[in-house]
Amino acid sequence: MGQSPTERLGERIRPDGGVVLLTVECQQGVVGPDGALPELAAAARGSGALENVARLVAAAHRADVQVMHAVAERRPDGRGANSNARLFRAAGRLPVQQLSGSAAVRIAEPIEVAEEDLVVRRLHGLSPLAGTDVDALLRNLGCRTLIVTGVSANVAVPNAVFDAVNLGYTVVVPADAVAGVPADYTPAMIRHTLALVATITTTDEVLDCWKAHRGSGGPGGAAAGD
Repeated sequence: MGQSPTERLGERIRPDGGVVLLTVECQQGVVGPDGALPELAAAARGSGALENVARLVAAAHRADVQVMHAVAERRPDGRGANSNARLFRAAGRLPVQQLSGSAAVRIAEPIEVAEEDLVVRRLHGLSPLAGTDVDALLRNLGCRTLIVTGVSANVAVPNAVFDAVNLGYTVVVPADAVAGVPADYTPAMIRHTLALVATITTTDEVLDCWKAHRGSGGPGGAAAGD
């Protein structure tokens, strides 16, 4: 008899099986209360997506799963930043800029960044992977499965998923740990696009798999609470 979907998910995201958790643009200037994109921040917080990202990060730390945070930023002088699309030009006029070294590019609460986490910053483009150190770091970590979370379902998250699949990674997307605008766009994007190339799951299902692994004597010891 074949494996159930839950069993297949558990095998793909085993803490000792080459899995990495990626958070996408979960930074103060994007999803924070005083960020540049209040509608997106409201969606990320109101839907529970940001809280679920925080839960996944905390569980990854307990399970000894590598966490990587992808941050978008720009230099104060704008050097190297794109200007070849309306999105980039509009971002340059926003009241809050994602300037390197500023509070806007720090990871937003309630996500906790551990010392062992990797933070990868990009100054250009739409994708957390294309033209950044993410792919090289993942390969050096022995990553085979990438769990993608964060914002937005409109642009950066689909870019991350497609690029990871094109690079040969298996991708898992906890649907309730992703947000975009308008609110009804996110489930449509996930159902009709991301589900074609990634395993769609939930935060609780990922946490249950990791707790089951710890309870079976895997790294991290006995299961702990969320």
